[in-house]
Amino acid sequence: MQIPDRNSLLRELKNHLFFLKDAGYSEIPCESDLFTESVSPLNSSPVKSMTDNKKANSLIEVREELGDCTRCKLSQGRKNIVFGSGNPKADLVFVGEGPGADEDEQGLPFVGRAGKKLTEIIEKGMLLDREKDTYICNIVKCRPPGNRDPEKEEIAACNPFLIQQLKAIQPRVVVALGKPAASTLLGRNVPITKERGTWHDYEGFKLMLTLHPAYLLRAYTIENRKAVQSDMKKVLKELGR
Repeated sequence: MQIPDRNSLLRELKNHLFFLKDAGYSEIPCESDLFTESVSPLNSSPVKSMTDNKKANSLIEVREELGDCTRCKLSQGRKNIVFGSGNPKADLVFVGEGPGADEDEQGLPFVGRAGKKLTEIIEKGMLLDREKDTYICNIVKCRPPGNRDPEKEEIAACNPFLIQQLKAIQPRVVVALGKPAASTLLGRNVPITKERGTWHDYEGFKLMLTLHPAYLLRAYTIENRKAVQSDMKKVLKELGR
């Protein structure tokens, strides 16, 4: 058997360290049960199999790495960073655009009128428990002034943390709430009323597009309500619920 040379080993070590960083680790884990499949020097694509407890700890580490973030100008006007809330082991993650005034005040996502509508969709429409069965976060973690759409630089500053959140949670389904979230995740302008209800891929996760609860409140029509209901039925089917 040919023994890998020094440069190959260093390259594989570098790839593995990048893998750990993308997964949300700020230090090299040493626990024997962290990975059920070890990484061969000849394999640059390790398979991670984390325990539930490790998932929770990894999400905490992502929050610690975010810290008291000043990576973009949104930090200048915020009251609180709105990182996310819910079950760190959830199979279902909802991703919105950004915090509003109520969220900025409380430091929690979707707690205003749109948040109450989202809770209604989850608990009355899907018969799930918001805190136990889902995790909710946003594209950006600080409130844009006047609830405007986040700018490219602001999204770019936050996006690595969103990816790390999802990799820490490892959900089976991610739901993008509204046009800005869908457009950001897919990297293109998404006509949400035309593309809602369709499946996509984001960083290896199954992504469903649907209308934002705030849009639903503004245009509270039978057609829009049925559309969201249809989208969530597809999500439940994918989850086996």
